[in-house]
Amino acid sequence: MSEVQPASQLQHTAESSLNVQEMQFWLDKAVAWGQADSPDSHKDTCLHLKRLRDFLQQLLTHIHNMSSTAETMKRLPLLGQFLGHLCWNPIVSADDSSRGLLLQCLWGLHSEHPSDAVERKANQWIRRVLCQLTTEEDNIATDVFMKHVSVPPKEYHHKVLKKMVAQLQENIGRSCSSLSSVNRSCSCDIVLATSDACVPLVTYPETAPLISALLQRPMTCVKETLSADFLQALGSAYSSRSLSLEGQDLVSLWFRSLSSLEEAVLGLMESVLITDWTPQMLEQQVALSLLPKACAMHCSMFLVVSDIFRSTLKQAEKNECLKSLVQSFTRSFLRELALLLPQMNVPLKAFFPQSPPSLLAPLLTLPSEMPQEAWRNHLNWLSRSLQRLTEEEEEEEGGSRGTRLEGHHRVFEAWFLLVQCAHWVRVALQLLATSGPEDSGPLLWLLTFYHHPTNRWHHRAAQLVQAREAWEHLLAVFIASPHPAPAARLHSLVALLSPPAQRPPLAQRPPLAPSLTISLLVNFAVFCQRPLSASKEILQTVVDQSGVADEAACVLSSLELRLNGGGCSSSDRVHLRIEGLQHTITHKHSA
Repeated sequence: MSEVQPASQLQHTAESSLNVQEMQFWLDKAVAWGQADSPDSHKDTCLHLKRLRDFLQQLLTHIHNMSSTAETMKRLPLLGQFLGHLCWNPIVSADDSSRGLLLQCLWGLHSEHPSDAVERKANQWIRRVLCQLTTEEDNIATDVFMKHVSVPPKEYHHKVLKKMVAQLQENIGRSCSSLSSVNRSCSCDIVLATSDACVPLVTYPETAPLISALLQRPMTCVKETLSADFLQALGSAYSSRSLSLEGQDLVSLWFRSLSSLEEAVLGLMESVLITDWTPQMLEQQVALSLLPKACAMHCSMFLVVSDIFRSTLKQAEKNECLKSLVQSFTRSFLRELALLLPQMNVPLKAFFPQSPPSLLAPLLTLPSEMPQEAWRNHLNWLSRSLQRLTEEEEEEEGGSRGTRLEGHHRVFEAWFLLVQCAHWVRVALQLLATSGPEDSGPLLWLLTFYHHPTNRWHHRAAQLVQAREAWEHLLAVFIASPHPAPAARLHSLVALLSPPAQRPPLAQRPPLAPSLTISLLVNFAVFCQRPLSASKEILQTVVDQSGVADEAACVLSSLELRLNGGGCSSSDRVHLRIEGLQHTITHKHSA
C-alpha cells in the first residue's frame, strides 16, 4: 500500500469531500493496528501518530462544514468504522491530542435533534464510545454524559491505560540470557519495540511502572535495547518537569543517555553561577543532585562529568564558584565511592586516567587519613612534585609545538587534580597561618600555583613574590606586631584586596588573585594566637575597607565545613573563633 501524502498537500475546499484513497489508507491502518496486539503494531502506531493527528484535524474541519450527520455519513460511509477502530486503540486514545480530536469528531457527529434513524443510531453509538474516551478533564464529553447517560463520567481512560501498561510490561519480562534456544528471536527486539510504543505515554503517571521496568532492565545484550526516541522523550519530559524520576531510574537514564547526563551537569553548573549559595548549601545541593552517587556507580559517567568540568575550567580557571562546585562534587563522589569500593572491581586510577599517576594517591588521600604531624612533609612533597612538572613545561617552551602542548597538558591535569582535591590547599593555608618564615616556601608555591596555574607571560615568579609579600604582611599583623596593628601594614593588605582600579601602581606587576589573600587573611584570624577580640578588629578593618566581607564570610563557612566534616582535627577554641568572626562580619555587614 502506498504511503499517504502529507496532510498539508491534501487540503480541500469546504465543498469537496476528503480524498477517498487517504480515508481508505487510514481505515486499513486502524484495522491492522486493532488486529495485531504486538510490539511491531504498537511501534507502527507511534510512528504514524503525528500524521494521524493531522488527518483527524482535516476530518474535523470537513465534519464542521457538513450540514448534518446524515450528509456526513452519506459522503463518508467508512467514517464510523474508522473512528470506532481508533477509539478502541489504547495508544491513540492515550495520547492527549489524538483523544481530543477524536472527542471533537464524535461531538461534531452528535445530533442535538436527530431527524432520522441514521442520526438516532449514530447518537446511540457515539454515547457508548464516549464512555471509553472520557476523563474528568474533557469538558465536551462530560456535557454529553450529563445530558444523555444516566451515570457520571468514569475514569475509563485510566483503566485502559493501566491495562495497556501491564500488557507492555509482560513483553519485557525475559532477558537475553533466559532464552532457551539460540534460534529464538532476541527478546531485546521486543524491549526496543516496547520502548518505542511508550514514547507518547511518558508523561502519564500510570506509565511510571513501565518506564521504571524499562530503565532498570539489565543490559545483557550487545544491542541497544531502548530506543533513542524513548530516551529523548524521557529526557525532555524530565527537564520540563512533566515527568518525575528518582533514584535508580534517573541514574539509569543518565547512564543510557549522554545528552540527559550533560544537561544535568550543565544545569547544576548554571544554578551555581546564578545562585548565591553558602558552601553548606552547595554541598547539600550537589548531594541531592544524585550526580556524585551516579558517577561512583558508573566510571564512564564520572569521566563525562569530569570532562565537562575540565573543559569549563580551561576557559575560566579563576572562577571561584566553579572551583567550589568541582571540589564539592569530588568530596561527595569520594564519599559515595568509599561506600561502594568493597564490591567494586574498577581500580581508582580508572576514574582519573589523565591525572599524573605519581600525584593521584597522594592528592586523593584525605588529611584525616594520616597523622597531623605528617601534613607538612606531605605538602612539601606535593609542592616539589608540582614544581618539577612546571619547570619541565618551561624548559619545553623552546621545543617543538607538540612537546609544548604535551607539557601544558600535564601541568593542567596536575592543577585540575589539585582543584578536585583542594583539601590539601586548605591544609596548606592553615599551616601557613601557624608557621614561621623558614619553612613557608613550598606551601606558598603550592598556594600560588593553585590560584595561578598557567604561566602566561612568565608571571608565575612575580605572583609568588606578591603572595610572599601578602603572607609577610599578615604574619607581621597577626603575630609579630603589637596591638593595635600598625596602620601601614593594614593599608598594604587593603591595597592587595581592593579592586584593580583602586590599587596603587605597582610597576606593571601582575595582579594577585584576591581569593588567595582573603583565604590567608581568614586562616590567620582563625588559627593565630592573638585574642579573638584583636583578630576580629583586624579582620573587620581589612574587609570593610576593601569591600570583601562576603568573600571572607564564604571562606569562613568553607573552613567550618571542612572542620566539621573531619577534614582536619580541630579544637573547641577554633570553632569558637570561627563563630565569633562570622558573627562580627555578618552583623556589621547587615547593619
